[in-house]
Amino acid sequence: MPARIEDYGLIGDCHAAALVARDGSLDWLCWPRFDSDACFAALLGTRDHGRWLIAPRDAEARVSRAYRKDTLILETRFDCREGAVRLIDFMPLGRDHCKIVRLVMGERGKVDMQAELILRFGYGAVVPWIQRLDDGTLRAIAGPDMVVLRTPIELIGRELTHRGEFTVSAGDQVPFVLSYAPSHRPLPPPIDAMADLAETETFWTDWTAKCLPAGRWSDAVVRSLITLKALTYAPTGGIVAAPTTSLPEQIGGQRNWDYRFCWLRDAAFTLLAVMNAGHYQEAQAWRDWLVRAVAGSPFQAQILYGLAGERRTTEWEVPWLPGYEGSRPVRIGNKAHEQLQLDVYGEVMDAFYQARRGGLARSDAAAALQLAFLEHLEKVWREADESIWEVRSGPRQFTYSKIMAWVAFDRAVKSHDVFGRGDHPRAERWRRLRAEIHEDVCRHAFDPALDSFVQSYGSKEVDASLLQIPILGFLPADDPRVCGTVSAIERGLMVDGLVLRYHSERTPDGLPPGEGAFLACSFWLVDVYSLQGRWDEARALFDRLIGLCNDVGLLSEEYDPHRGRLVGNFPQAFSHVALINSAFNLTRTLVPQQRVQPPPAVVS
Repeated sequence: MPARIEDYGLIGDCHAAALVARDGSLDWLCWPRFDSDACFAALLGTRDHGRWLIAPRDAEARVSRAYRKDTLILETRFDCREGAVRLIDFMPLGRDHCKIVRLVMGERGKVDMQAELILRFGYGAVVPWIQRLDDGTLRAIAGPDMVVLRTPIELIGRELTHRGEFTVSAGDQVPFVLSYAPSHRPLPPPIDAMADLAETETFWTDWTAKCLPAGRWSDAVVRSLITLKALTYAPTGGIVAAPTTSLPEQIGGQRNWDYRFCWLRDAAFTLLAVMNAGHYQEAQAWRDWLVRAVAGSPFQAQILYGLAGERRTTEWEVPWLPGYEGSRPVRIGNKAHEQLQLDVYGEVMDAFYQARRGGLARSDAAAALQLAFLEHLEKVWREADESIWEVRSGPRQFTYSKIMAWVAFDRAVKSHDVFGRGDHPRAERWRRLRAEIHEDVCRHAFDPALDSFVQSYGSKEVDASLLQIPILGFLPADDPRVCGTVSAIERGLMVDGLVLRYHSERTPDGLPPGEGAFLACSFWLVDVYSLQGRWDEARALFDRLIGLCNDVGLLSEEYDPHRGRLVGNFPQAFSHVALINSAFNLTRTLVPQQRVQPPPAVVS
């Protein structure tokens, strides 16, 4: 049985990431990229599907843990009857070979420790060929993959598992270094674990020193920013939605998706978050990734891509993995790349506009892409689509998608008015389309009987995406129709003070009903409360949401208020993006003097 989702901590090197449980078991790792096959997959099965445990033999040890300040270095302290040890987990950055370093540090007394290494490539299916080399190094090979373990502790192989026992006294330092390389290449060279620890700490503290303050929520914002940075694939600038696949939105259910890809929508929201925090290099890297990924005909643009812009993310199910707490199927790949989701055009256009406002210099390639997108959107905005929630029940006329089509043309007009070089020949057409879409949405998506906008044209259901109406500027926050919509969402979609995306029991989406509260939607309500001047409610809800972070500051996609547990893929970029943006919205509203002017334009 894997740990609870909230009992995991994240480590990463901006190429890949691993999840480490409170008990010292590393239960998830895909190497050498976020979307590679897992070589530790106990998260979605059992220990026999691969894990790496380092822990005291004392099963009653008291456990506490925290990240080293302003870093992604995870420290777990075990207090035992006879002594105490610290387990330090991290992944060095900027190396030719991916590595995980696990350091056992003696704190007091003597502690009897155990180590257990179960390597299983191919998502738990492939047992590697393991050799002990002359210097004691363990080398594991399976097809194209090679993993090497260097440690002074002898691990004995028996029944396809390597185990070792050792004792740590106060002041002892015992390193374990696991490295990856293609199997046809030479062994990765050994490293000085303590030197790499110092270098890794310096990297993260230097990076976080550039973060702008967010008032009393600065610590939570910095932790969220570190998480976003960790989910960035450094070679390309793409940002994965999460480092995991198939962690369920409902425990025991079928809403299990692979999030190890780059969604245009998520990336657009991320752009605003990182720019809010002052990280313009990451914003430029994302913009450049997007231009490369969607290059080509705009009608072929996808809503998600691989880390380097790959278009094929074929979805298949893993029959040999039983799923997290029995939540099946386990899915690899994501067929949502086949869907039409018209809202992404608006999100991309908004992201480019915000980038220019924030100080990024004009990019000719980005400008050409925007023109192509707008020309295509003009032809297709009336079509039905699957929209932001990627329903698998067929396309509809989703209100959010229409609003985002309005956003696309609105930002085009604003960009022309603010940054334009003379009158653009299409500017007046954009203005007419903006007005036409606005009128269409107000006529077909607002239900006077409900006093609310609805999820799709002709529907009687509300949807949390409608909270974006005032945030995006479609209507003012004090417009009676917006106020009615917010009230309808408060009445119909709030459970235990948190916001559902929609009622899955009443809204057909192609799957059995039931899921947790979508955390980003609850942060959107914080933003709307702020826009409406409901400061006490905004602060109270935001503090409630911050309180849902696990003990090391991480959030998943959703929260199950009935079980009191985090659910969905973990950690989830979208949740942390929403946290960052809400924190800055609150800080800048409540403490206007903290507003910081954007830096000079970055030269592209």
